[in-house]
This record gives sequence, structure tokens and C-alpha cells, in this order.
Amino acid sequence: MTATVQDELRSIPEAAELEVGVTPGPRPGTVQVVVSGEIDFDNAMFLRRALLAALVSHRATLLVDLERVTFCDCAGLNALLAARHAARQAGRSLHITVAGLRVERLLNLTDTRSLLAGTPAPESR
Repeated sequence: MTATVQDELRSIPEAAELEVGVTPGPRPGTVQVVVSGEIDFDNAMFLRRALLAALVSHRATLLVDLERVTFCDCAGLNALLAARHAARQAGRSLHITVAGLRVERLLNLTDTRSLLAGTPAPESR
């Protein structure tokens, strides 16, 4: 089963640069969330809603792929941290499995990489 938030977001101009795809994860008890585009103040709430919906509907660990994210500001980081908090409250977890250089830089600058890491941060890219 594949779900996407893109159709819901098309009607909202601010969210036009954001795509979120949700598919079953590679292991039982996981769900893969692939995010593409720009995450900023105008559309971060849609990312948060998509992550929370995936958490609730799949009742699984969220594996978040941010490799195709070209921009992420503090509002995007807040959405990720809020979803992580919700996952922990539900007895599950959220892990960023891969991220592009810009997202990695944001995570490292804010010292939040370890909170969202599925694996240790890469040495260099």
C-alpha cells in the first residue's frame, strides 16, 4: 500500500514544494516515509501531520528518508522532533535513515542528529 500526501497538498499553494510518500518498511513493524522538496515554515505543519498520520495508521516505527529534501528550516526540524515525541509517547520511534547534506548540516548545527538517528551520522559525504 502506498499513500501520498501530495494530492491533499496540491490545493494549498504553500505546500506545493513538499511531497511525502508512505510505504511499508523494509522490516516488519516499520513504515518508510520518503520526503521530497523544501520544508519550511509554510508547509512544515503538513509534514508533521503526514508523519503523525503514518504513526497512527501503521502503528510502526517510522523510517524517514530525507535525502530528497533540498531545504529544511527550524519549522521542519520542529515537525520532525514533534513526530519523534509522539512516536515515543506511543512506544515507538522515528529514525532518519538518510538525509542530504543540507538536512545533515541542520541536524548537526542544532545537535539533534543523535535524537533522530537510526544509525550514526555519516563521517562525511
